[in-house]
Amino acid sequence: MAERNDSTESEPPAGAGEAAGISLLTALRERRSRRFCRGMTLPGGPLAHASRHAPAPLTEAEEALLAYAACGITGPALADLHHTAEGGGNILAGLVGRTVASGDALQTVGLVVINDTGTHLVRRPRELPAAALPEIIELGQRGAFTEAYRRQRVRLAPGRSAPPVAPLFNINANAWAAHAAGTSYFLPVNELTFMYLNGLLEILNEHTGVFILDERNWFQPAGLARFARSRGGHLEDNPHRGRVVTIRQVEQFVSEFVTVEQGMMLQNLGLMAEALGLAGYPNFANHEFGWFQALGFRMGEMPASRYVGAGWLPRWAMRLLRRDPVVPYPLGLERDGEVLLKPFAPPYYPSMTAAVRAVAALKFGPEGVFRGGSAGGAWLQPGAVTGAIPAVSERTIAAVCAYVEYVWGRYGRFPVHLPAFRTVLGFQVGHVDAEFYDRFYRPEALSERQRRDFARSAGAPGVAV
Repeated sequence: MAERNDSTESEPPAGAGEAAGISLLTALRERRSRRFCRGMTLPGGPLAHASRHAPAPLTEAEEALLAYAACGITGPALADLHHTAEGGGNILAGLVGRTVASGDALQTVGLVVINDTGTHLVRRPRELPAAALPEIIELGQRGAFTEAYRRQRVRLAPGRSAPPVAPLFNINANAWAAHAAGTSYFLPVNELTFMYLNGLLEILNEHTGVFILDERNWFQPAGLARFARSRGGHLEDNPHRGRVVTIRQVEQFVSEFVTVEQGMMLQNLGLMAEALGLAGYPNFANHEFGWFQALGFRMGEMPASRYVGAGWLPRWAMRLLRRDPVVPYPLGLERDGEVLLKPFAPPYYPSMTAAVRAVAALKFGPEGVFRGGSAGGAWLQPGAVTGAIPAVSERTIAAVCAYVEYVWGRYGRFPVHLPAFRTVLGFQVGHVDAEFYDRFYRPEALSERQRRDFARSAGAPGVAV
């Protein structure tokens, strides 16, 4: 196997000059999913082909540019919102921007980068020391992407971490190319609880007043009965006024909102791969626990009957028929005593109420983003702005705590319908084998950038011609 070419300097990759010069319109027009890289074999069918060239791993600098495209920290979020009690501006829970947009500026999606020599997590802004953020932003602004990448990543494992490629861990169409030697794999990882709790602080407040029912419990109030307007509370429980929803509807919205952020990462990865003249394509990574086991997450488990919320009769029948297997699910990511990724839920908080309080403190505690932690924001006079932003009310926090304690008490996890962490798609990148495309495709299947990259990589160590 060819060795990874990690430069000791923060030098740009060979194609970086071309990447800087390519127009956005050109990248959009010429972006394609290209799968066949050096060292690959497509074993059968009308496109069967075996590469004559050994794998050529991406350089650290190439990976750094791709990681920056996916989740580079770029500067302060502008937070140009209506910051009054009824205006909703305090829905934000972050003041740092990345290369992709993020709901409420939460930056909930993490990125794992995997190659033949190691598996790394690229830390999100809130996992980095506050003092490090200005330096990382400045490195990106002056083009020192490799150094920024080094400061953000933490090693999870030596070598390539990946789940099996057999169904349903993957799909058959990907099996021939998945995790091939020499490629780098970029895996966005959703964390749902921050968005969930922050959203609840908005929709269960006095100005939105949503009322949530549990569709798995005969559409009874999900811990919120005493907050119903019909009982003198502030939540609108009259279904004719359009503010009554179910747990599933709330969690589907959270999941879709966060997954859109993954999609933006994948699009940026595709555009950067195109600009660098590399092959790359998004592919299936939608398995509830396969990736998390492969990455060494701390795992929990429960019987399938409880995991899917079955009633007592189906649960009894499943156990009787021995159709109630144990389902694993991710709890958090830890290495060497350090918690790298955690949800706002037990076991990382003593209770769901404590998790809600932690989210509120991130926003309005002494060092919260709307209090002492706003100094690095984009406003000219941060104190004057944040001092006028109202905190979430205690009545709202009480309603959120009642809801989440109901969910945890009844279902034993949070969220109900999905694990706290989720993968959907990954993005695999490598050096294209131009001979495959020249054999089967019209010349325009490759841009001149891919052809130049192939010519450069053909002179790399380990070439078999």
